[in-house]
Amino acid sequence: MTNNDILIRLRYALDLKNTEMIEIFKLGGVDVTKEDVLKILTKIDEDEFYDHDEPEETDQYIKCTNSMLESFLNGFITFKRGPQKDKNGQPVKPDRSIKNHASVNNVLLKKVKIALTLTTEDMIDLFDQAGITVTKGELGALLRKEGHKNYKPCGDKYARNFLKGLTLRYRD
Repeated sequence: MTNNDILIRLRYALDLKNTEMIEIFKLGGVDVTKEDVLKILTKIDEDEFYDHDEPEETDQYIKCTNSMLESFLNGFITFKRGPQKDKNGQPVKPDRSIKNHASVNNVLLKKVKIALTLTTEDMIDLFDQAGITVTKGELGALLRKEGHKNYKPCGDKYARNFLKGLTLRYRD
């Protein structure tokens, strides 16, 4: 699953408008126009890029990089919960958690959980609604920081089903 697919599915699941997408990107530190958002959210036919892992950028398509996706997720947290401040009242700059493409799904789960103030039980229910059983222990391993001894990489299957569960909860 590409970063663009993640954004497309997340936008659909939470029924985000183009103006909200622009605002969320801006809160995350990325300036995009409405046209840029539409190009990022363009669904590319996978047959067109079967020789490559990811499609190439064109006039009609902008590839969402790991940095852009994480900026969007950080902006989404700020959009939903307001800016985070330290003890002195200064805004806190969110940390960068995506180290490589393998950790994208784990960061997605963590940051959406934070933004929507989901509990562990809420997340287990979301997975359950999507038809997949996840235990508290498995979920805890998916939410751990990369490098922790109990960290488990989150595969596309888990990420897809999490987004499907969000869709079922927020769009029905």
